[in-house]
Amino acid sequence: MAGKYYEELTVGESLTHNLGRTITEMDNVLFTTMTMNTQPLHLDQAFASKTEWGQRIVNGIFTLGLAVGLTVADLTEGTLIANLGYETIKHPHPMFHGDTLYVTTEVVNKRESKSRPNCGIVRFRHIGRNQNGTIVIDFERSALMKKRA
Repeated sequence: MAGKYYEELTVGESLTHNLGRTITEMDNVLFTTMTMNTQPLHLDQAFASKTEWGQRIVNGIFTLGLAVGLTVADLTEGTLIANLGYETIKHPHPMFHGDTLYVTTEVVNKRESKSRPNCGIVRFRHIGRNQNGTIVIDFERSALMKKRA
């Protein structure tokens, strides 16, 4: 598996995920409408053009999901049992159509699972930046990770 096992993760370790992804208008509109989000900031260019941003912004929940997805190959592919929670989610700057998201991860802490001896719980902090290096998302998540057999 490409993902890391519990034992392979070190508190304080930082990873730069090389894969980035450019967000298209279709990504934003499709995700927003599929999730029944009627926010005109995401869907209505005429409305959004009159806001401080001057254009539609990307749905923040899509940005969150994409940020997690960009970490899978390096961190959790085949080694994750479950995401246990997402905390302190901040969107300090919006993403726009045509922006590219890049993510770095820090291992914040880890502990052995009390109920599953073959697993451990790891807390990650993910920071997403656009192509200009501007932080667009900053969040932590806890994950139940497999230990090596």
